[in-house]
Amino acid sequence: MKFIQEWTAAQYNPETKTASDFFKANVPGNIQYDYAVSHGYGDFQYSDNVKRFKEIEDYWWIYKTKLDYTANAGESLWFVSGGIDYIFDIALDGRIIYSYEGMFSPVEIDITESAYKGCELSVIIHPHPKREGAGDCRDQADQSCKPPFCYGWDWNPRLLISGIWRDTYLETRDSSYINSCEPFYTLNEERTSADVKFVTDCLQTVTYTVKDAEGNVVYHGTDPEFTIDNINLWWCNGQGNPYLYSYTAETSGHSVNGRIGFRTVKLVMNTGATAEPKDFPKSRYPAPITIELNGRRIFAQGSNWVNPELFTGMVTEERYSELLTAVKEANMNILRIWGGSGINKPAFYNLCDELGIMVWQEFMLSCNNYIGTQKYLSVLKSEAVSVIRQLRRHPSIVLWCGGNELFNEWSGMTEQSHALRLLNKLCYEEDFERPFLYTSPLFGMAHGGYFFRSTHEDLQDVFQIMNSAKNTAYSEFGVPSIAPVEQLKKIIPESELFPVTDTAAWIEHHGFASWEEDSWVFPSTLEHYFGKPGSLEEMVNNSALLQEMGYKAIFEEARKQWPYCSMAINWCFDEPWITAAGNSLISYPNIKKSGYYAVRDSLKPVLASARIPRFDWNPGDVFSAQLWLLNSSAGSVCDTITAVIEINGKEYEQISWKTGDVEPRTNKLGPTVNFSVPECKSDTVMTLKLKTSGDAACNSYKLKVYASGQKRNEKKLNG
Repeated sequence: MKFIQEWTAAQYNPETKTASDFFKANVPGNIQYDYAVSHGYGDFQYSDNVKRFKEIEDYWWIYKTKLDYTANAGESLWFVSGGIDYIFDIALDGRIIYSYEGMFSPVEIDITESAYKGCELSVIIHPHPKREGAGDCRDQADQSCKPPFCYGWDWNPRLLISGIWRDTYLETRDSSYINSCEPFYTLNEERTSADVKFVTDCLQTVTYTVKDAEGNVVYHGTDPEFTIDNINLWWCNGQGNPYLYSYTAETSGHSVNGRIGFRTVKLVMNTGATAEPKDFPKSRYPAPITIELNGRRIFAQGSNWVNPELFTGMVTEERYSELLTAVKEANMNILRIWGGSGINKPAFYNLCDELGIMVWQEFMLSCNNYIGTQKYLSVLKSEAVSVIRQLRRHPSIVLWCGGNELFNEWSGMTEQSHALRLLNKLCYEEDFERPFLYTSPLFGMAHGGYFFRSTHEDLQDVFQIMNSAKNTAYSEFGVPSIAPVEQLKKIIPESELFPVTDTAAWIEHHGFASWEEDSWVFPSTLEHYFGKPGSLEEMVNNSALLQEMGYKAIFEEARKQWPYCSMAINWCFDEPWITAAGNSLISYPNIKKSGYYAVRDSLKPVLASARIPRFDWNPGDVFSAQLWLLNSSAGSVCDTITAVIEINGKEYEQISWKTGDVEPRTNKLGPTVNFSVPECKSDTVMTLKLKTSGDAACNSYKLKVYASGQKRNEKKLNG
């Protein structure tokens, strides 16, 4: 039986082993949030108030509770926690009984012999790990498994958090208790039957019951090894039903429940990639990055996922559910769980199983050189093994990855780095069948760009850049937009809202950054296309249009490059607080930007699409666009696409194209639209509409046209 405890917390003095001024602590939660509430910090989202947390970064903390439980004769008493962040000691009546470094390994301690009702259990939280000699940045985390996002990023403020962040309770157990139970399976060659084996730790005989999704019993018995025939496979969103079987393992006094999704997954070479390099001495092919699910090669389309709250202990199943539902509704089938954010709570992975969202799971390494000292490798091994064992039962997990951008200049790691060799070894030993990548990107893959218009001398826009790109996967790319006006008013003082300048509030909320002159607002880009804005609303709307068209350009061009390209995953989907500007599709907490809807439309399983040379046009230019039918679905399609251009309030029908049959997971190139842009008295928008026989595959693009005589863009066409 489980017993939830009431907790208080305080700042702790490790020398005197004393604490005072206790405040109410939420478990699960983060102690910095509870302290801020009790000490009147106010709205940390507003202006640059989040900087107040800097003053408590190096505090020690203590949680305390008076144990409250009942136990029957013959029962043992256990302290159980899903995770405590990050270096901590657990004590009973002041005597330390357990110490650990890490936050992703569950804690289970038998306290039967020393605990009694009313005794004091405490959890002492050490200061955050900070590598000696590192500056106030993510470098401080490069000798720990602490996710580096909280040390500061271009979408997350510096806000170091810790505490009891996962479900924590007392539990009584007897001889009927099932300590662990995990199903493994092997599919036959045709994937029509599965040999199932339960590995269970229990003193009593366990009875297993497995049911299909309709509730029919497909196995019942005490033998942990059996075969299920005529199985239904688990598929990702857009390719089929994410079918899940349920199971119960039961003894005389205890039971555990779970689910099984039958599927196979591989990473295979991209079509055409084995032809590279062409010249001797031949060296390395582009890394295999095509996902083969149940023997079917699929185009992976989705987004990078970051922590959805600054205080990760406060993330709820409801929060996960609303965001992951939006992922599915955006026609996405994969999320890359970026290594800098660490591992999500169990509800996240359960929901991905249910919704058919594939998960690319990275370990807690990002943008640092994680030198393989013995201490670090010891912690990494303990944490990684725990993570693998917790997550490997989920069908949604399709690949492991060492971490983010570890082979880049600023990280400096290689395949020979001990940390990555260790992770590869552990994944092989603990989860033999599931693919492993050292990092992202690898040779042949791309990260970036992150702007609508290049900051290099060529000043190309995203249409031009993508039309000439050739990569096996685009696993990070972004186009920024300014947050909706109603969100900005929650974080920026009224006097600083407009005109937009690099005030403390705009800087703290990532509107401007020292590493890029005017990111993420990019007023220079906005003024290039639209001139100086007359209001905040105008500026936000212009920014939103660029994000819409930029993401459409990248996602749709990546799809056109299938099967050589097999993946498009933008940076990023969500955000942990309200950012003033950035690449996210969702403004915190769950405000869908217009860019979200543009991506949703660009990822329709069957889509009429156009390859467009550039975004902005002058009167007299000949606008051209190649027509395509993109089909990433599991079935063949046939349609008629009619191209219509709307400008100056008039519609000009161009051509109609009967596509003929287009096979599953293939694309078809059609005719080219050529249109002479008419004279315009003022700047306007030209809309290319692709109409289809039904609404399911239709599409449209909004492009900039300058007033006659301006000649704002005379660049040579690219594509």
